[in-house]
Amino acid sequence: MIRIELKNQQDATIKGKIDHEKDIDLFAADGEELAVLAIKDYVYEAGDKIVVTTDEADKFFVVQLDETLSPSLIYLPQMTWEYTIPTTEEARTASVDTGFQSKRHHIVVRKAYDFEIESYQNLSVNTHDQKEASGAYPHASANVETRGEAVFFAKNAIDGKLGNLSHGSYPFASWGINQQKDAALTITFGRKVKVDWVRLLFRADYPHDSYWTKVTLAFSDGEEITVSTGDSLVFQDVRFAEKETESITLKDLKKAEDDSPFPALTQIEVFGKNS
Repeated sequence: MIRIELKNQQDATIKGKIDHEKDIDLFAADGEELAVLAIKDYVYEAGDKIVVTTDEADKFFVVQLDETLSPSLIYLPQMTWEYTIPTTEEARTASVDTGFQSKRHHIVVRKAYDFEIESYQNLSVNTHDQKEASGAYPHASANVETRGEAVFFAKNAIDGKLGNLSHGSYPFASWGINQQKDAALTITFGRKVKVDWVRLLFRADYPHDSYWTKVTLAFSDGEEITVSTGDSLVFQDVRFAEKETESITLKDLKKAEDDSPFPALTQIEVFGKNS
């Protein structure tokens, strides 16, 4: 069972008409394998959230909560997931300006197919990740995000957006480290995964940007891999023997000896399989 509800700041399910010919009812939808909440005329308000409830824990779902977000394969270890709708101007700087702004909505949650779960894939991408852990994985977090601004949140590094020739607002959001020497970003998978390939896409707005000449990947069992990197405009690959882990941390970032104080990460991709 899957249930989608649109709730307000008071945690009450919002009522309205999904179409002008329908009666006022709860903005909610249910399904066994698939649930779709379609609404013709409702403008999101501050504090609104989409709440997904399932009857089983530790399951995979494909979700698309707004037309401006690509569908994501996510893992839910619990039976409830709350997605806070970004309504502030600050929050929207890191996404396309039409995101969650329409009065028409098409919210989809379905159980993932076996082939989607079992295939070799980018396990780190989550277009629906949020700054704070929401209960959906993968999730990106960091010990620093430049000035606490949305355009520099850790989640930007796993959102699937690859524009790296400028900086700042969408489509050039990135993970910014505020010149912090011990900056570290962690991707938590929420379960064990088997990985053997990491790709790093540095923000490359040179000469405004700097870059890292050496980085370390740390796994949940304590093992670490240190590699040399450069000022490439494209993805830089790190391949290694298959490793089972519940998280990956990018740390010990050695900045190049150049004039810019601003190295940043546009995207990290982690390839492998679910354990």
